[in-house]
Amino acid sequence: MLHVQDLSRSFGGVYAVRDVGIEVAAGEIRGVIGPNGAGKSTLFNLISGHLVADRGSITFRGARIDRLAPHRRAALGIAIVFQGARIFKGMTATENVMVGAHARTKHGFAAAALRLPAHGREERAIRDRAAAALARVGLTAWAELPAESLPLGQQRALQLARALCSEPDLLLLDEPASGLRAGERERLGELIEDLRAGGLTMMLIEHDVAFVSRLVDRVTVLDLGRVIAEDTPQRIRADPRVVSAYLGES
Repeated sequence: MLHVQDLSRSFGGVYAVRDVGIEVAAGEIRGVIGPNGAGKSTLFNLISGHLVADRGSITFRGARIDRLAPHRRAALGIAIVFQGARIFKGMTATENVMVGAHARTKHGFAAAALRLPAHGREERAIRDRAAAALARVGLTAWAELPAESLPLGQQRALQLARALCSEPDLLLLDEPASGLRAGERERLGELIEDLRAGGLTMMLIEHDVAFVSRLVDRVTVLDLGRVIAEDTPQRIRADPRVVSAYLGES
């Protein structure tokens, strides 16, 4: 589904991502791990279009996308859940989630202004999808409350619901368990397993190696912007290059 080749991005002459290559199969969950500053979030921002690569290519379902804007990539089926909670203040939880469907709507401003029946039907369908996404992440009781009134854990779940409302083919999760309590992490793990059972392709950044190992099929390890290892979770945990990257040379 996703093919990244020789991808590089620098800031002020310092490479955050350098010559990275990754292939992700349809239906796979790929873990991306590495120490702080390894380039993990930069890689996700390059794939989703929030950053533009200096060089290299990104192919999604056989088509080059590395020069497309973020909303164009979202329309093709790529969704991202950012590391920090990002919400639209002054809007309800339901309205925040409905925003996720914007990239795939078929009727624009003119249809809305003229109150055409087709736009009304689409709006109702999006609201139904938002309700289903909120239920999936356990936020039905918060649906009509202002998004900014939700606790941090619920705001992070809200971001995930918004991404699911876009009905993605590839979901990028940047440290979705960060800051969550043990029970919330357990529910998140169960949700990710449920999404995998439904055939959704995912990439997951996470510092908790045990959490990653439970969920993913393969792990890609970044260090100083480069891929230093790629294998099954069991083999990655025993790889001396990975141990050295996290703990330093003995």
